[in-house]
Amino acid sequence: VQLVESGGGLVQTGGSLRLSCAASGRTSDIDTMGWYRQAPGQQRELVASVTHIGSTNYADSVKGRFTIFRDNAKNIMYLQMNSLKPEDTAVYYCNAVVTVVTIESKTEFDYWGQGTQVTVSA
Repeated sequence: VQLVESGGGLVQTGGSLRLSCAASGRTSDIDTMGWYRQAPGQQRELVASVTHIGSTNYADSVKGRFTIFRDNAKNIMYLQMNSLKPEDTAVYYCNAVVTVVTIESKTEFDYWGQGTQVTVSA
């Protein structure tokens, strides 16, 4: 599975951006997809995730402002970010989880995109 993000950039406080993550390869094996972010000097954190059936999960800091959704037919996941704040500034990474189940085991594999910079000016 290969992931390519796009849509980052510079925006003022209160503005909006939409990130996209295009998946290719064995996309039919993808279960959950998500967006993570990492600010300078901080650990990478989960922003939002969406399962293959559309169930979503959000970090408390973005609830009500960000919306995650995916188009399984096009193999693209989106993150609509509204009411952006300076603390949202970070590199945003796309993540996909593939679960491989055999008679003997269940193994999850994580795939990551290269990241896209989001900068929110005060």
